[in-house]
Amino acid sequence: MIDSVYGRPSAEGYRRPAAARKAAPHPGAFVVSDNPIGLKRIHHLNFWTGNAKQAAFYYRNAFGFSQIAFSGLESGIRDRASWVMRQGDATFVISSGLTQESPINDWVSKHGDGVRDIAFEVENADDAFREAVARGAAPEWEPRDVSDDHGTIRWGAVRTYGDTIHSLISNVDYDGPFLPGFVAKHVPGPDFGIETVDHVVGNVELGEMETWASWYAGVLGFERYISFDDKDISTEYSALMSIVMSDGSQRVKFPINEPAEGKKKSQIDEYLEFNGGPGVQHVAMLTKNIRRTVRSLRDAGVEFLQVPDTYYEALPGRVGDIDEEFGSLAELGVLVDRDEEGYLLQLFTKPVQDRPTVFFELIQREGSRGFGKGNFKALFEAIEREQAARGNL
Repeated sequence: MIDSVYGRPSAEGYRRPAAARKAAPHPGAFVVSDNPIGLKRIHHLNFWTGNAKQAAFYYRNAFGFSQIAFSGLESGIRDRASWVMRQGDATFVISSGLTQESPINDWVSKHGDGVRDIAFEVENADDAFREAVARGAAPEWEPRDVSDDHGTIRWGAVRTYGDTIHSLISNVDYDGPFLPGFVAKHVPGPDFGIETVDHVVGNVELGEMETWASWYAGVLGFERYISFDDKDISTEYSALMSIVMSDGSQRVKFPINEPAEGKKKSQIDEYLEFNGGPGVQHVAMLTKNIRRTVRSLRDAGVEFLQVPDTYYEALPGRVGDIDEEFGSLAELGVLVDRDEEGYLLQLFTKPVQDRPTVFFELIQREGSRGFGKGNFKALFEAIEREQAARGNL
């Protein structure tokens, strides 16, 4: 059954993040291949939480996701409950432990609610796992059949930064509602226009960014898409550095952040402290109409970071002509940036749980493939205001 795989990983996986860090390859250790593990797409993000039922209700009503499947006591799974939420191509699995022995409870006690698994669909899970481990990935569990009345998948997993993993999933003959062990349980959400996951950002310790960038290059065949140093992302008080890694199709993008030296504690330092180490900082979700999406989320109670009005006074001169009305962007607090390929619109939520850890980004791309470099200073200052209010700057 599925609980022998997904709900009950090996103890080494989530209790020994240092082992995963030691497994990361040295820069240049492997010959880069276009797609060594046969990566097809992000299959889903699995959030481990304290109360999955309530969290699923939140994502349905606050973010517009529809519930499509369920796994738990009623479906024969004894150690956890999982709710599958989907909007467009973005799929979240929200899980919580049902027993005292559940590793989910230990994980949540350490990290709070957060992303445990960035799961991949691959051509062949056995080949992907074998190649990833040969290239330096630490195994979480070896591929095995996971089956129910709807058929079978192959499912393995490897460790990445902190206590985060990458599942490697390939379909054998499965035709059920989500994965074996899940039953259809559809509850429609309002659909706020979210289309897919644009990128997933990880925070790691000082000095580990290059290590993990090399891991994604050497193990998964990703390329360095763009990088930012402390001159790009800094204020008077704090700074960070970031490398964006991407697969060859540029559909799967993973920025990796580390703190940089500053006068006060950076947002990455705050995250690492309250998360108990490295992990997923935020998930960026793509929309074709950010104004509609943001307005809907605001009406549903989602809180967003705010930049000062002076940001919008300088905006027309900085980004030039765009197919947007500046007044409505200012009203909603939407940020704008331009590069040589076009422009983008973006906005960031405040943390969506009590710990100042995981938050979300909404992004609309009009040609730009960047990450809003021109907004970094204003965004960082907005985050610092929130840190100061929490007593963490």
